[in-house]
Amino acid sequence: MEDVAREVHLSPFFLQRGFSLMTGYGIGEYLRNRRLYEAALDLQRGPEKVIDIAFKYGYETPESFAKAFARFHGATPTQVREGAPTRTFLPLTIQITIQGGNQMDCKITPMFPFKVIGFQKEFDYETAYAEIPRFWDEICEKYANNVYAGNDPANPYEQALVDNCIGEYGVCIDDIGCGKFRYLIAGKYTGGSVPEGMALYEFPRGEWAVFDCIGPNPQTLQSVNTRVFREWLPANPDYELCGNATVEWYDCINGEPTDPDYHSAIWVPVKRKEQ
Repeated sequence: MEDVAREVHLSPFFLQRGFSLMTGYGIGEYLRNRRLYEAALDLQRGPEKVIDIAFKYGYETPESFAKAFARFHGATPTQVREGAPTRTFLPLTIQITIQGGNQMDCKITPMFPFKVIGFQKEFDYETAYAEIPRFWDEICEKYANNVYAGNDPANPYEQALVDNCIGEYGVCIDDIGCGKFRYLIAGKYTGGSVPEGMALYEFPRGEWAVFDCIGPNPQTLQSVNTRVFREWLPANPDYELCGNATVEWYDCINGEPTDPDYHSAIWVPVKRKEQ
C-alpha cells in the first residue's frame, strides 16, 4: 500500500480512505477477495497442488489458505477442484461521475499552527469505521459523563477534558505505517499539564479545505466524506491533498449529534497543484 500511495502522490491514510469510500472495500479486503477468486480459477484449470497455490497467493500454510478459501467460496479447495461452484470477484472498474449542478459547501481556509490534546488509540485501516465509535463511547463513559452531568472534574483526565474542550475534534494521524493509524478524541490544547497516557499533536501552518456538514451524525459526516473523494477531489483543478492528518470538527455547544440540523465539519489539509 505504501508503494501505491507514493505512485499516486497520497499518504497511505488518504489512499485507504479514498479507496474504501469509492469502492466499498478496504484495500486488504479487495486484495484477499481477488486472490481467492484467482486461486479458484487455478484449481479449476489444472493439477497444480493446493500447497503451491496457497504459497502463490500469499498464505503461509495450506490450512490457513483452505480456511480462508472455504469462508469466501463456501466450498473447500478439493470440492472446487471436483466441480463445486465458486464465488466470482472480478477486478473493479472505477468511473468518476460529476452529477448535478449543486456545489459542495467548501471553503479553503489558511490556518496558523495549532496544537491538540486528546485520548489516543491505534486503529487498523480495515476495522476503524466500526471500532472508532466504540472508542468514543468508551471515553465518554470513563471520563466525560461525570462532567457532562454538571459535576466538578474528579481527576486530571476529567480536568483536561474540561480545560481543552476534548470532544470537539476527531483527529486521524497517519504516521505509524503497517496498515495502522492514530486516532485522537481531542480538543485545542490550552496549556498546562498533560496527564499520563494522553497525547499532544501539533498541526503546521497551512491551507485546509473545510467542508461544512449539516445533519445527524455519523450519517452526514460519512456522506460528505464520500463526496469529497468522489466529486470534489477528482474535479478540483486547483488543489490536491497533502499532509498526513484530517480533522472532524463537532459543535460541542449547540445541539446533539443526532439532531437534523446538527453542525459538524471535515477539515482536510490541501496545497495548490503545480502548474
